Amino acid sequence: MIVIGGSAGSGPVLKRLVAQIPTDFAGSIFISTHVPAAGPPIISGMIAAHSALPVSEAADGQPVEPGRIYLAPPDRHLLLLGDTIRLGLGPRENMTRPAIDPLFRSAALAYGARVVAVVLSGMLNDGASGAAAVKARGGTVVVQHPVDAEVDQMPLATLETTEVDYVSPAAELARTLEQIAASPAGEAPPADDLLRLEVEIALGARLGSRHLLDLAEPSALSCPECRGVLSEVRASHPLRYRCQIGHGFTAEVLAARIDEVEEAVRVAMRIMEERVTLVERMARDARETGRLTVAELYETRAEEYRRYAGTLRQAALSSLRMGASRPQDI
Repeated sequence: MIVIGGSAGSGPVLKRLVAQIPTDFAGSIFISTHVPAAGPPIISGMIAAHSALPVSEAADGQPVEPGRIYLAPPDRHLLLLGDTIRLGLGPRENMTRPAIDPLFRSAALAYGARVVAVVLSGMLNDGASGAAAVKARGGTVVVQHPVDAEVDQMPLATLETTEVDYVSPAAELARTLEQIAASPAGEAPPADDLLRLEVEIALGARLGSRHLLDLAEPSALSCPECRGVLSEVRASHPLRYRCQIGHGFTAEVLAARIDEVEEAVRVAMRIMEERVTLVERMARDARETGRLTVAELYETRAEEYRRYAGTLRQAALSSLRMGASRPQDI
């Protein structure tokens, strides 16, 4: 059971990989990429055009068959429950649906040591938590070589958090998967309750505060999706958070949203500067027309807005200095 996750830069790798998979490959292949909720099926058409195996967009309730490639459809988590494919309407994870981690976790729960998880090029660290779940159930983890990846963040994140079995360039991935598929799987350690619960969340089950307390500790952070309280998932690598609704984030994804905060500060500063200009003009107009009391009111308001603008400017400058001091990606 081959589960593959990719994001930015993974398209050419997938095209090359499926083109090299032989027609007699006995495994089943499931692919989840960060596809937009609405748009043409570019990935689906590209993979089907280069694959010798049958390729289809996964359908809810479809049985799993060997020698086929199944693709996650837009706006649904691709999940494996026993020998059946399910499409989950659970909350977005790492700001996306379909996400890679839910696919990996469901495969680990359903198939244990028979799973091979493959992490390809992509930004941030979707797939790292799911790969850890696959490894914990006795499965095999393969990572595209970071040097070979167009965007190395996802491969590097998996290498940092999981004991990876194979690190392969794109040209060697198909051969690596054939070798793994030809070898016997080991024994699968039992699945824990957290894995089961997170698969249920991806499927669409309500999490609720009671179940959330079973798996996480409340934090001082808020959910970017629903503004609810985020709780830190216990003993999770990479560090992860969930809210009561079920939205899930790695700490890295949450930190990446700092850029949005910086943009909000800049927009607020621009609006406040424009307000200062407008109110100053209104004050001059009032003086020119002899409305001195009104002019003083506008001048006081302009001074107040000027202080606000100065505070926002200092916040923006501090943000720029912090950005300059952040370590750069490898």
